[in-house]
Amino acid sequence: MICLADQLRAKPYYVHPLGEFASTLGAAKSTISEDLAALRLTFEHFGLGRVETLAGAAGGVRYVPRRDPSRIRVVAEELAERLRAPGRLLPGGFLYTTDLLSTPSIAERVGEAFATYFADRRPDIVLAMEVKGIPIALMTARAFNVPIVVIRRAGRVTEGPAVTVNYVSASSRTVQQMALPLRAVREGQRALFIDDFLRGGGTARGVFDLMREFRADVVGVGMFIATREPERKLVEDVFSLLRFEGADDRGNAIVRPSEDVAAIHAG
Repeated sequence: MICLADQLRAKPYYVHPLGEFASTLGAAKSTISEDLAALRLTFEHFGLGRVETLAGAAGGVRYVPRRDPSRIRVVAEELAERLRAPGRLLPGGFLYTTDLLSTPSIAERVGEAFATYFADRRPDIVLAMEVKGIPIALMTARAFNVPIVVIRRAGRVTEGPAVTVNYVSASSRTVQQMALPLRAVREGQRALFIDDFLRGGGTARGVFDLMREFRADVVGVGMFIATREPERKLVEDVFSLLRFEGADDRGNAIVRPSEDVAAIHAG
């Protein structure tokens, strides 16, 4: 059963034929089915995701990494508490988050939270903007079992011809560039954009423009942290894990779980 659970979690959304497990473990399909039924109940009981059985000739079993809303709420509260610690607030109204985003166990839980919220969008790829958003985008891509595509500030000769678009940063009010190799995204693909920080939404708006050049669809935007101000962003339908509301009278950051997380918890 440990081997079954490990193989299921290693390849989310991949449909494993029962014969594959029977051959690997040297067990009858009836025994495998009984073990999978026990795993299904265990995963549901502890909010670890779902083990789904698909009928038919092409059927089998697959793992869907949907976290229990209460567990997502706990993750958001723990991270908010750590970000409220003295010294986190940086000049310009930014937060120091690199140590958290670079910790694999934290990035994995954040990625699974995004995968839970956007489960019905079923992206073909996950987009990340270099550099700090890459770890959580990678873990989101892992949860969906799809490739991650990294958008760069400038093209690189080692990646061949690229598409470049200009966008206006809502925070610095400057014109910047983002580039993506022509081979990175195929026409018609469904893209989920994951990043670490959202203020005005200029970067996210640029990602929409970039995907339009590839004739691909952006099916969602997930942010680790979004600021309260400005209230009106340049993009809509954004899910953020945390909300940054400025500084208190001691100069510490005011960070709380976002309303999006509360809505999931209530649902």
